[in-house]
Amino acid sequence: MNDSFGDFNATQTAPSGAASSQKGEGIAPLVVKQIVDAPEGNIEMFGMQYAMACVVAIVRNIETSSTKITYALEDHSGRIDAHYWLEEGDALKAPEVMINNYVKVYGTTRSQGGSKTLMIFKLLPVLDPNEVCTHLLEVLNARYRAEDYQSKGGAGAGASSGSGSIADFTASQSSAIVSGLEPKQQAVFQAIKINVSEEGISRKELKAKFSHISDSELTNILDFMISEGHIYSSIDADHFICTM
Repeated sequence: MNDSFGDFNATQTAPSGAASSQKGEGIAPLVVKQIVDAPEGNIEMFGMQYAMACVVAIVRNIETSSTKITYALEDHSGRIDAHYWLEEGDALKAPEVMINNYVKVYGTTRSQGGSKTLMIFKLLPVLDPNEVCTHLLEVLNARYRAEDYQSKGGAGAGASSGSGSIADFTASQSSAIVSGLEPKQQAVFQAIKINVSEEGISRKELKAKFSHISDSELTNILDFMISEGHIYSSIDADHFICTM
């Protein structure tokens, strides 16, 4: 099972009536119905908020315009539209996927016209049917772990205690998830993670920090970490934010 999913790299939901400036972290493996039924603007599971969702679904329709491509995605639980925004109207940069084939999508949720949609950060074709089964197992695992963690008072402990809190739990999980990265990948990941700007760290800044890494190698490192769900591009293809 891919350990980059179903993790607890998430922030605790603020108490009812309290304003929260925290944004979710990490990736939650979900089915379409969970996204459609979720509160507006949130990817939430048992009081835990996540930055992005991961969905495996069949592409039922593709509509292309000058600025975006809309994919109609369907799994056993429901159907949802997902938007992939094009850079400067360049349709050649669109993911290579076909109707009635499975895809794996990483994205955030939005409400448009009273309906939930996905804003795609990464879309990958599913080449192995085992990935579909694996995703469903990850969805179940994430749900039961989140429910169990909440039932044992984990969320409450995170709100009131620094020791053994959800922040500590998140930190330990993050270390475990990226422990398999090679040294150069780990160094780039940490540079992205510690950046606190809303738009994320730029490719230019990363090149300046890691002058010993060639442009092509840096691109390969970034592409790998995006495909693994460790980071995602933010305001454009040259700015990156950590998902953990």
